[in-house]
Amino acid sequence: MSVQRIALDVHAHLIPIGHEGVAEAAGVSWDPAAEKLVIDGHAIGIKALFHPEALIAWMDQQGVERAWISVPPPTYRPGLDAAQAEAWTRALNDGLVAIAAARPDRLEPLFHLPVAHPELAARIVRERAAAGAARFAMPTGEPGLMLSDASHAPLWQALDKASAFVFLHPGEGCDGRLDPFYLHNLLGNPNETAIAAGHLIFAGILECHPRITVCLAHAGGTLPAVAGRWQQGFGTSRPGVDTSVEAPAKALRRFCVDCIAHDPALLDLAQSVFGADRIVFGSDWPFPMGLMKPHEQLVALSDECRRAIFCDNPEKLSG
Repeated sequence: MSVQRIALDVHAHLIPIGHEGVAEAAGVSWDPAAEKLVIDGHAIGIKALFHPEALIAWMDQQGVERAWISVPPPTYRPGLDAAQAEAWTRALNDGLVAIAAARPDRLEPLFHLPVAHPELAARIVRERAAAGAARFAMPTGEPGLMLSDASHAPLWQALDKASAFVFLHPGEGCDGRLDPFYLHNLLGNPNETAIAAGHLIFAGILECHPRITVCLAHAGGTLPAVAGRWQQGFGTSRPGVDTSVEAPAKALRRFCVDCIAHDPALLDLAQSVFGADRIVFGSDWPFPMGLMKPHEQLVALSDECRRAIFCDNPEKLSG
C-alpha cells in the first residue's frame, strides 16, 4: 500500500564519521569494528547516525522525497577554542557535503555553525553562501552564551545578506536539576528553544534581519505555551522589555517550526502562534523522540493539515 508523499524533512541527523578529520579529531574516539563513537566522553549509541543508506531506506519506506541533513547535539562541542572549532566544523560540513553529493536528488546539507564563535560562524556563512549554499543549522546557544549578545551581530548580518535558512536546534543544557528522569531532553531541550527564540524576539533581531528564515525544532518547544504571556509582558511594558521593537505576536510569525509536538492539540496551538503555513515536516531521524512513523504518529491530523505539513509548506520553504 502506498503512503502519503512527504516532500521534505528539515530535521534529519547524520554524523559523517567516514570523512577525514572527524574520527581523527582530538577528543574523539572511533572504533570502526564496533561502530562505537565517543565525543568528549559522550558515547553515541545510535549507529544509524553513521549510515546515510539507513536514512535513505527509511525515507523510501515513509515516502520522504528529500531531507536536509544536520549533525546532532553530541557533535556541537561548545568547549572547543576557535582554532579547534574551525577544524572540527570544516570536517563536519565537508563530510555532510560528501554524503549529499552521493545522493543529490535526496539529501542536502544544513551546514553547522559554531555559535560559540560568532565571527567564525559568520565567515562560514559567507563562504558557503558564495558557493551557492545558504542553509545552516546551529545550536540555540551554548552554556553562558545568549543569541542577543552584541558579539553575534556579524553572524546575523551575514545570514541576512545570504537570505539564509537557519535550523535552530537545542544544544547542551547547564541546569543540574534536569539530570534525573531524562529531563535534559524532555524539558530542557524544548525550554532551550524558547529561550533562544525569546532573545531573538525581544532584541528585535529578526525584525532587523528580515531575510533570515529561522526554523525552530520540536514545534517551537515550550514557546507556544508562553507566547501569550510574552505579548502581555510587552503590552504592559514590563521592566527590561524594549517596546520599540516588534511585538512578540507579530515577531513569532517570522519563524517556522517543525511538526514534532507529539500531540495534535499542541500542533493546533503552534499553528495559531506561528501560522498554519509555517509548520513543516521534521522527523528528528533516527532519534526515538522524533517521528519515526510519521504516518501513524500524525494520523489524528486532518487531511488538510497533513497535506500542508507534508507538502505545501515545505515546498514553499524550499522554493
